[in-house]
Amino acid sequence: MAGTGKFCVALSCSTDNTDKATVAFVVANAAVASAQDTLVFLSIEGVRLSQKGVADTIHEEGFAPLKELMENFVKAGGKVWVCSPCFKKRKLDEGALIGGATIVGGAKLVEFLSDGTPCLSY
Repeated sequence: MAGTGKFCVALSCSTDNTDKATVAFVVANAAVASAQDTLVFLSIEGVRLSQKGVADTIHEEGFAPLKELMENFVKAGGKVWVCSPCFKKRKLDEGALIGGATIVGGAKLVEFLSDGTPCLSY
């Protein structure tokens, strides 16, 4: 996606706030569809969405199911980065990562944002 802009959505919720989790991926899909190099950074409770099956039953009224939103985002070229310390704290399973998810440290996020890339937080 060379020559395009960049966009970040930081998501710290999952099953604890399914409305925020859903809206975050709606916005991320809009960004990636606008040819932005788009990243969703999962932190705190958001890291739970990196596990296969967690999003399967989340469907907020008026929106597509979260699993569908997440799959479409990755298929469109979006990246899902998972906060390493948050992931480890919750003792999640690296073998159960959803497609397109990568466990990263904070330095990688800082590098992505260092040129002034906009970032929305949910």
